[in-house]
Amino acid sequence: MGPVRALRLGLLLLGVLSGALCGPHSLRYFYTAVSEPSPGVPWFLIEGYVDGNLILRYDSETGRMVPRADWMVANLDQQYWDTQTQIAQRNQQVDHVNLEILRGRYNQSGGLHVRQRMSGCDLLEDGSTRGYYQSAYDGRDFIALDMDTMTFTAVDAAAQITKRKWEEDGTVAEEKKNYLKNTCIESLRKYMSYGRAVLERKERPTVRVSGKEGDGFLTLHCRAYGFYPRPISVSWLKDGEVRDQETERGGPVPNSDGTYYTWASIKANPGEKDKYRCRVEHASLPEAEVYAWETESNLVAIVVGVAVAVLVVVAICGFIVWKQKSGKASGPVRQRGAGGRQGLGGREGLWARAAVLWGAPEAVGEARWMLMPLSLCREEERLQGGIK
Repeated sequence: MGPVRALRLGLLLLGVLSGALCGPHSLRYFYTAVSEPSPGVPWFLIEGYVDGNLILRYDSETGRMVPRADWMVANLDQQYWDTQTQIAQRNQQVDHVNLEILRGRYNQSGGLHVRQRMSGCDLLEDGSTRGYYQSAYDGRDFIALDMDTMTFTAVDAAAQITKRKWEEDGTVAEEKKNYLKNTCIESLRKYMSYGRAVLERKERPTVRVSGKEGDGFLTLHCRAYGFYPRPISVSWLKDGEVRDQETERGGPVPNSDGTYYTWASIKANPGEKDKYRCRVEHASLPEAEVYAWETESNLVAIVVGVAVAVLVVVAICGFIVWKQKSGKASGPVRQRGAGGRQGLGGREGLWARAAVLWGAPEAVGEARWMLMPLSLCREEERLQGGIK
């Protein structure tokens, strides 16, 4: 198994809660440790998600693990949060030791550096489970657990050191597997029972189709937003046939209200615009719905475009902040990791104090270590030994 396949994950992969809830469910914990904190970016951050819904958070500034969902507050007492705080504080200590070790391996004497981890599990619709553990350094994949072979996949020479030590120890993979297959799944079942009303809700997408001509082509856009849960299928049809290979897609990505947004576009011959339809399938819909482009909808498209532009401005602001502070970073930025994979967010050389892990939308997606503000990003994982 190559590193790309081994490092695959999903923020919202599928699973079930047997007997109590139907449908797929997932639990994810994300850790971020930075060498140079700044306002809004603490030394250390942990956030936990169930089906993409933020349920808990710890940061080094407050030093406390706190609930971030009403249904977590209602079902867990203070003793639980005190215990989770102690675990988080120990993880904070270990992660910063590990961060210093990695700086030494890459011959970095100072500057801004980021270590990230993700662990989580899925309950699938057939009752089976999946588990994930992987980490990254400075926005590039570092090491991941292959639960099928009980070995670790390392992407470069520095990660190979960790791989050898963990595999020679003989217990690290088994401990992580036990957590992912048992403790994580038990927690997911418990959390799902607490948040049933929220997590099992269904909100139908609002769909808008627009088009724009240029360079002899008509580009058709199909946007779906305001839907929950996250899994959705948006396809372009020509004369009733799916044209997936010609379609470009984005998302699904979260909105601030807990719903999701996605889009699909396709280039067409302007004279054939009436042959194209956008088909949307979602759990909230009794059957697939089909939409055509109507020029009267251009005003709506403009409104949607403005909303998208606001998101772009936010992203640009984050980049500017990073650019202003990146002069502190020392050492060359690696252009690619092993296997030719691009780094942070698919943009070579871009990693910053805003780096967090963001999962791929489907089970077949690959890990993407995205660039986004920590204040906008999303463990109860057992404390593992250092990576020394």
